[in-house]
Amino acid sequence: MTGAESFGLTDADLAVKPTVYAPGMFDGKVALVSGGAGGIGRATAWLLARLGAHVIISGRSEAKIAGLIGAMRETGLACSGHAVDIREPEGVAAFFDRIWDEHGQLDLLVNSAGGQFPQAAIDFSVKGWNAVINTNLNGTWFMMQAAARKWRDAGQPGSIVNVVVVTTHGLHGVAHTVAARAGVIGLSRSVAVEWAPLGIRVNCVAPGAIETDGWKVYTPQVRAAYPMTNPMMRAGDAWDIAEASVYLGGPAGKFITGELLTVDGGGQLWGETWTTGKPDYFKGADSRGADRPDGD
Repeated sequence: MTGAESFGLTDADLAVKPTVYAPGMFDGKVALVSGGAGGIGRATAWLLARLGAHVIISGRSEAKIAGLIGAMRETGLACSGHAVDIREPEGVAAFFDRIWDEHGQLDLLVNSAGGQFPQAAIDFSVKGWNAVINTNLNGTWFMMQAAARKWRDAGQPGSIVNVVVVTTHGLHGVAHTVAARAGVIGLSRSVAVEWAPLGIRVNCVAPGAIETDGWKVYTPQVRAAYPMTNPMMRAGDAWDIAEASVYLGGPAGKFITGELLTVDGGGQLWGETWTTGKPDYFKGADSRGADRPDGD
């Protein structure tokens, strides 16, 4: 945390943060990061550009994209950006036409765009449910399909990394995004098989408690609990997810497809995350049998 109301990594941090990867490993490559102006997408865009890729950043806010491009270009990195609504398949198809017109290739697509709001599932409105599903599931699919069609038609290989969330358990209060991301995981596993003969790899990265600027929507009590939601007793950062995405999407992952890489400090094995705060009923349940070694 960089200030009282500031969360995650700044551009200044991302410009110099150490990485395990060798400089130049993405020289001559073109990478697209959707949601690239946000916390995880922003870190991924910085990392790929620092490794030599020309990074295309997409999102819905032209102002946010322009701000990131300006910061990256100041350090000499190659990048460009375009506003696109991933929920609109015609616009997505036109966007990929533009990429091929301008670059003639795309080597890696990282789908980091998404959004949700914390709320008890019983209170979801139809509009709220559809908004999350349309962005996180449908939008991701439109990007995947558009990229795959271009690679197929051009006879080029490609790689897709979908940034999802940990869906196995322990992420309560955002059931709509869990449903959408579980769909993306299942979809990715299916098309990984279908598209393997085309030279297209598809994988997913599932972040756990990762501190980003998105933490500002949660209460201080919820944020304070996040580092205690996994055996490592700390939160990760967006750089952890960026490096995981580069591992799967780059040359190190050349024989990996259809996989889900969970980056959560072991939280899927032990832990839980309540984005709306843990209900008193379950807090009480935690202490049952605490004074009896056998837990009976």
